[in-house]
Parts: sequence; C-alpha cells; structure tokens
Amino acid sequence: MDGLIAVTLALLQGITEFLPISSSAHLILPAYVFGWPDQGLAFDVALHIGTLAAVVWYFRDDLVKLLQAWLDSWKPGQHLSAAQRPEARMAWSLLVASVPAGVLGLFAGDLIALYLRRPEVIAVATFGFALLLGWADYRCRQVRALEDVGFREALLIGMAQALALIPGTSRSGITLTAGLMLGLTRQAAARYSFLLSVPVIAAAGGLQVVNLVQSETAVNWGLLALGAGTAFVSAYLCIRCFLQLIEKMGLWPFVVYRLLLGGVLVCWFVL
Repeated sequence: MDGLIAVTLALLQGITEFLPISSSAHLILPAYVFGWPDQGLAFDVALHIGTLAAVVWYFRDDLVKLLQAWLDSWKPGQHLSAAQRPEARMAWSLLVASVPAGVLGLFAGDLIALYLRRPEVIAVATFGFALLLGWADYRCRQVRALEDVGFREALLIGMAQALALIPGTSRSGITLTAGLMLGLTRQAAARYSFLLSVPVIAAAGGLQVVNLVQSETAVNWGLLALGAGTAFVSAYLCIRCFLQLIEKMGLWPFVVYRLLLGGVLVCWFVL
C-alpha cells in the first residue's frame, strides 16, 4: 500500500467515522472499484488510534469532568455535589450504553464478519437505515437535552448502537436515530453519539492491538504514522464542523447522500 492509498483511506475513515453516512460503505468502495489491496490489521489499528485521539481531544474538557465525577461516585460515604451528579449519571449512562455492542461483538463478532461483511449487506443497510434516520429527523419531537439521558435512554441507544455491527448501518447514524426517536435535540443526540464513540473505539482498537501483537506482522511505521495523523486531523475537523452545522442544516443532506450512495451500491452489487 502506497502513501496515496493510505492518505485516501485515512481521510475516508476520519470523516465517515463520525458522520451518519457509514464508514464501511465508503471503505469498501475503493477496494472493489479500484482493486486496492486490504490495508491490513496494523493500518486499521493506526486509523482507530487517530480517530480516537480526535474525539478525545475535542471533548477533553467534558471527558475529564465525566471521569472525575465517575471516580467520585465510587467513594464510600461521599455525596456528590449538585454539579457533579448529572456528570456522574452521564458517565454511568455511557458505560451502560456501551454494554450491548460489547456483548454482541464479543459473542457474535466473528459470525457477523464472516456472513455480513458483504457488499450486498452494506448496500441494503446503507439505504435502509438512511430512511430510518430521515424519518426520525422529520417526525420526532426534539425537545430533550443531553442531561435528560437516563439509564433507560442509554440502554436503548446502546441497543441501537449494537446494530452498527451490521456493516453499512453507521454507528453515528444509528445512535443519532435512536437519540432523536427518544426526543433529544439534534445537538444533544450528536454530542451523546460522539461521547459514546470513545469507549467503543477504544475497545475495538484495544482488541485489534492484541490481535496485532499476537500476529507478529511486519509494521511500516512511517505509513502507520501518516494514516493515524491524517485520520486524526480529518476526524477532528469533521466533529467540529458537524456540531456547528447540524442545527442549521439538519440531517437531511446526509440522508439524501446515503440514499444516493445506497442506490449506487444496490445497483452495483445487488441488481
């Protein structure tokens, strides 16, 4: 894999990881259209590190507060202040929401990779879940704030996130859809989706690191650094722009884009 392919794949990963347009749909297209080789496990790890660093850096202040409040909630006999209580509950809710995808990935991840990581599945999921996102953005009442996310809402969003193991679903897209269906505003649903990505990407990246160490694969460190850096920059800018623009333009531009992309994929791989 040369530098141009590495930069292209890193840009695609960094941008599509956090937009509701399905990263798997975009990463599979170049391989089929241009015949590009598989990027390999080491490069996957580098891209995960880059995107994880981007979301952690963007939300660093929020994450520090959430972590501190969560740690304080463990201290015996200590009552959290009024300011800390919502943050502690939010931290616990993010952990609760991470459980369904973790359990499903642990017990069914290999089966999903074997039977569902196919272009036909990605095509149908890209199109179908775009319709669901569009319906949620158009029909659902968007009145609840981020602080209104309790354990019930967290579990429901987490169960929706587990569906993202189906390639083409889009982790960002399905969690945004679930948040909107629960009445969250677009801004609140987007921020919760981004915060929820931290434990998920960290867990997936950690598992890949373990597999990489066990495989003893030769590593091109320069190429990995290029990929990680490109993914970091593109993901950071993507998060920043998305949160600034979502209230102005809504989610329909992404819905329309997904419908067009899904239609192309269906025509290419299914019909």
